[in-house]
Amino acid sequence: MRKLAEKIFLAGVDSVLPDKLIHAQMTLSGDVLTICGESYDLRNINHIYVIGAGKAAALMALETERVLGNRITAGHVVTKYDHGCALDIIKLSEAAHPIPDINGLTATREILKIAQQAKQNDLVICLISGGASALLVDTPSEISLDDLRITNELLVKSGANIIEINTIRKHLSAIKGGQLAKIIYPANAVSLILSDVVGDPLDVIASGPTVPDNSSFSDAYTIMKKYLLHKQLPESVTKRLLFGKAGVIPDTPEHTHPCFQTTRNCVLGSNKIALNSAADFALKEGFETYIIADNLQDDYVKVADFILSTMDEYSVNKKNGQPVCLLFGGEPTVQVKGDGLGGRNQHLALYLATKIQNKPDVTILCAGTDGTDGPTDAAGAVVNCTTTKDAKLKGIDASQYLEQADSYHFFSKTGGHIITGSTQTNVMDIIMAIIQ
Repeated sequence: MRKLAEKIFLAGVDSVLPDKLIHAQMTLSGDVLTICGESYDLRNINHIYVIGAGKAAALMALETERVLGNRITAGHVVTKYDHGCALDIIKLSEAAHPIPDINGLTATREILKIAQQAKQNDLVICLISGGASALLVDTPSEISLDDLRITNELLVKSGANIIEINTIRKHLSAIKGGQLAKIIYPANAVSLILSDVVGDPLDVIASGPTVPDNSSFSDAYTIMKKYLLHKQLPESVTKRLLFGKAGVIPDTPEHTHPCFQTTRNCVLGSNKIALNSAADFALKEGFETYIIADNLQDDYVKVADFILSTMDEYSVNKKNGQPVCLLFGGEPTVQVKGDGLGGRNQHLALYLATKIQNKPDVTILCAGTDGTDGPTDAAGAVVNCTTTKDAKLKGIDASQYLEQADSYHFFSKTGGHIITGSTQTNVMDIIMAIIQ
């Protein structure tokens, strides 16, 4: 069942590979380029520029090259380390995620140069996917890269959800929160987006570089106080948020700015698409299959309680003795208190393992569609009733690893890791409960 769970998960991932999604939405016929149903007569366009950022940016760029070839004037995308591929025309950089580094800063400067040279009769194609908030990194004059690194690390560990994290990120940047669209203007822009946020809110995905921002400096300041981050963040960061709240620093562009009239934003891939494909595969394997939710984003304990109660409900009402596959999607949060190594999926899987010790008919998988969970080489983990029992026989106490947020080392010692390598896509997490 562990192997079958992994196959179902991979079927979901396969459906949201960025080259497939771009191929389905971008076509060239003669001089007419069609993107997401909108046609562009290339005889009226002087230059085509391609820029982008995110874990899926490399494969998105590769497929864009296949469609447009030498019609691309210039391009540059940045992706996470080990998420790249060979490109012929568009330049590719790799950088750190989720904590930005100098390579991300350097790549972003090159991307901005391309955006700034676009003129009125040009077209800028922006390839945006999850991870771009950290990879597309700039340093406002009063904030250093080290200060941004510290800030991102504190945000990731704070327990804040992605909407809250990206609200702060947008207000520590001159690119995010619609500001890239402003830089590209008056050229036409179209953003092709893979969503890694619950509900696919355009202004939150990748911190919305080409989308009107629905948040403000005041919101960012409130979130900072909510998680007591003002006591830990660098002074330059707290000062910027305070000055922005007071109106000393201009906020992100208003919805009425003309740049948003010349910019289109299209979501190509989402968690829901991945869940549907995983469900189709599970059905073919003989499972009674249900997609329960694609919007999990609470603290991992609340998410675990919801999963367990749903399992109990479907276990009681199982039809004809047929095995059941329950699918969940989203991005649970973990407030990291220990100094161990792991990620939200491994942590959630380990916590669930402690709760299903007396459920011999249950297998649970928790994994990220990008193939990396936290700062580790694992996508997640799969557990059953024997996970913690077998660990105990080896003298390994699961509760201690939970307390230290050290799920990676627990599964390294006991088995259960899902290792896919980089999938070069990113549409949040898939959580699966199989009831035999």
